[in-house]
Amino acid sequence: MSLTYVRWRKDLPSPYMLSFFARRTCGAMIHIKEFFMKKLIAILSLFAMALPLQAAAQTEKSLYERLGGVFAIAAVVDHFSDAVVQNPIVGKTSKNPALRKWHTENLDRLPGLKFMRTLWVCEVTGGPFKFSPTKPGKTHLGLEAAHRDLKISPEEFDEVAAELGRSLDFAKVPPREKGEVLAAFAAHKNEVTAGYKTK
Repeated sequence: MSLTYVRWRKDLPSPYMLSFFARRTCGAMIHIKEFFMKKLIAILSLFAMALPLQAAAQTEKSLYERLGGVFAIAAVVDHFSDAVVQNPIVGKTSKNPALRKWHTENLDRLPGLKFMRTLWVCEVTGGPFKFSPTKPGKTHLGLEAAHRDLKISPEEFDEVAAELGRSLDFAKVPPREKGEVLAAFAAHKNEVTAGYKTK
């Protein structure tokens, strides 16, 4: 048997150089792999930290639920409605003739008004009950049509809001929920006082 020796071509890299480049390439690939693994772990860690925050946001209860639901809301509305009747600024002794008349001659409608107010608050706070206005406004929850003839002034509206605040305090509603209820009511101030502005 004869052995054939092949002389390495000068225009090709030497076996040593090939081995060197192979080691360098493998090392670089390992470093790249480690780099991307570290990045992936960091991203997954951030994602894992965000999950509890998303879960907390999704489990946040509505204002309706935090107020205690329809029965708690109805109790506040009942107290509030009776207090408004007795309020010297907006009730039966009000200087506003329309308010004074309503609170002295139309009290037979008060139970129905309490029911409607309860539905309105339930819907505004995110509850399952829907308000059905007897005098629809420009929006589903709009109050301008129902209050236009009462010619309620901005100051009278503020007194009604203050009475609502006192009823919320009477029911021991927490500060956060109280503030949200009053803000929801205040958002309709221009509607409630629309009749005063146009008289």
